[in-house]
Amino acid sequence: MAKLAVDSGISMGIAAGVETTSLNTHRIRTGTTEDLELLREIERSAGMIFAEYDMLAISEDEPPDIASLSSYSQDGRLWVLVNEADHPIAYLMADLVDGCAHIEQVSVHATHAGNGFGRALIEAVTLWASERKLPAVTLTTFRDVPWNAPYYQRLGFEILSEVDHTPGLRRIRQEEKRRGLDRWPRVCMKRNVTC
Repeated sequence: MAKLAVDSGISMGIAAGVETTSLNTHRIRTGTTEDLELLREIERSAGMIFAEYDMLAISEDEPPDIASLSSYSQDGRLWVLVNEADHPIAYLMADLVDGCAHIEQVSVHATHAGNGFGRALIEAVTLWASERKLPAVTLTTFRDVPWNAPYYQRLGFEILSEVDHTPGLRRIRQEEKRRGLDRWPRVCMKRNVTC
């Protein structure tokens, strides 16, 4: 197994231990202004597979706008996985929600899906959370989509019962409902962080 290099704000000693497959020419770095339009293209590509699950509203959903992506970048909460030419092929945006790192979005370009790039980004944000002594990483996702909740469960995330939703997670779920995402079952998930 190759090791993926991670830089820009994540301890290299810890991050060098992120094991992935076939990643010897890829690395994770923080996102820059020059990446932002490419990240929108990644999001569009990653969303296309939802059409195969009769989730056209998701596959046709507009990616985050440049201003939103720029805000994540400026705050140091945007990571991109790049190839040997420093071209982004996956990204992750994170928030702080109720004292935990919260994965707002993780997307991998469809031509690069299944190579462990999403997992590598999740491990990078988990390291970031650990370095900041945050207790957990949370996210919201579709319960029944194979590359959503079942995938995150394989990565160690647990589905939270509604009584375990924090105020911030409840606000996120209300916004998701407002946007119509609850046409398909959604869940909040959490993975504890070892500091």
